[in-house]
Amino acid sequence: MLTYYLISLAMIFVCVTTIFAIAIIKKDNSIIDIAYGIFFIITSTLLAWLVSLKGPLGPHIVVLLLFIYIWGIRLATRIYLKNRERGEEDFRYKIWRTLWLAEGRTYFYVRSYLQIFLLQGLVVSVVLLPFTLTLENTSPFITLSFFGMAIWIIGFLFESIGDAQLDTFIKRKRYLKEKIMKTGLWRYTRHPNYFGESMMWWGIAFVAFSASGNAIVFLSPMLITYLLLYVSGIPMVEQKWSGDLEWEMYKAKTSPFLPLPPK
Repeated sequence: MLTYYLISLAMIFVCVTTIFAIAIIKKDNSIIDIAYGIFFIITSTLLAWLVSLKGPLGPHIVVLLLFIYIWGIRLATRIYLKNRERGEEDFRYKIWRTLWLAEGRTYFYVRSYLQIFLLQGLVVSVVLLPFTLTLENTSPFITLSFFGMAIWIIGFLFESIGDAQLDTFIKRKRYLKEKIMKTGLWRYTRHPNYFGESMMWWGIAFVAFSASGNAIVFLSPMLITYLLLYVSGIPMVEQKWSGDLEWEMYKAKTSPFLPLPPK
């Protein structure tokens, strides 16, 4: 399995370096968000192809590959359309661009590559562990396998429906008095899409664990959930609205992550 992990690292390194070069040309580091899901698809496809040279893929790895394709294509397509409509670099990356360029162009390039692109590549390699560690397993499905699939489906519904509700709200926002999305799934959690993202990777980990029995697969959803809760997910999004009266009222009565009845 170490060999497959090293192969995944090499493939991801090539991908992130290529995207970094494109980002320099386009002067837009936020294209990494579009490429993020594609990294998973390219790497998992390569690994599955290598294993298929030895024999048929097991049922668990086929399901995981399908889940990664559905998740990755939907995510990349949505972010691409969102970025195209915005027409400029995402606000988070614009802030970093301003701060880092103040230290010099070389500093900006080096820090961008290390902190945005290479670091994200390492995250991909860890999050992909359930797939990597299950590659050669050919055991049949068990009850835990179906439990993991159910968890993934619930997560996918939360993320896709939450995103669709938010997109509809943004298009209609100019005709509304509200600035904050508070209906649908957003009534029960401030981030149904992030909750769904976390759930999908927990589902994938349970499917992988049911096949491999290797507890290391749970590093994947643990890392994703930590990043969403404390690093690049909720904190960065909510910082943008901090101090806004409507936001603070919504925040006071709505669960930050887990779907719960409003206070």
